[in-house]
Amino acid sequence: METVLIIEDSRPMQRTLQRLFEADSLGVRIASDGEEGLESFRQEPPNVVVLDLKLPGLSGKELCRFFKTEMPYVPIVVLSANADVDDKVVLLELGADDYVTKPFSPKELLARVRRAMRRNVRKQHAAAGADAPSSHDLLGFGDVEIDFTSMEAKRSGKPVSMTAQEFKLLRFLSRSTGRVVSREELLNEVWGYQNYPSTRTVDNHVLRLRQKLEPDPAHPRFFVTVHSAGYKFMPGNAAVSKKS
Repeated sequence: METVLIIEDSRPMQRTLQRLFEADSLGVRIASDGEEGLESFRQEPPNVVVLDLKLPGLSGKELCRFFKTEMPYVPIVVLSANADVDDKVVLLELGADDYVTKPFSPKELLARVRRAMRRNVRKQHAAAGADAPSSHDLLGFGDVEIDFTSMEAKRSGKPVSMTAQEFKLLRFLSRSTGRVVSREELLNEVWGYQNYPSTRTVDNHVLRLRQKLEPDPAHPRFFVTVHSAGYKFMPGNAAVSKKS
């Protein structure tokens, strides 16, 4: 049975969510604070996390960062009473798969959770490869080596720390080499949002890729800005391969 981990400190909200998901044949685990949610996640990763932001102990933002660092393919749907755009941007930059503002429609929340779970299955299949489950999706440019399957990055042979969302963005750009990609297309394809609150998140992520992977971030040669249009990935003679 597919399982949803609800991390929410409000008892009435816990009961509401439990009834909603169990009625849709999902198994439900409940944690009432950040530490309990972290322990439950570590013991048995769920198929999806429904995460309140304001929690006793560890905050929802801290949990989101941890979950996406440790297991990036477990989808996270954030619940918050705060409709502030900046909060949404921060959470989505941390890797949250969706953001639902309280009060919400139960049917809409269930639909968003199910959509996040379907995306997760597609991501896992894409990473594993339908006919070559042990293959590794590799990219090389300049002195950079990327393994998208194991989510490892190196520059001049030294490890580079990258977030799950940075890997996703780089992967999409690498598949669009030489083509100008708009911020809106990146938001829709990489983050999966049709109505994203701000395009600043793309600029922030591209900036971080430059800082980590460009020889001279102030004068980028790989991640090029095309003014009033978007970005273009220009890796030169990039090496793209799959190795088992």
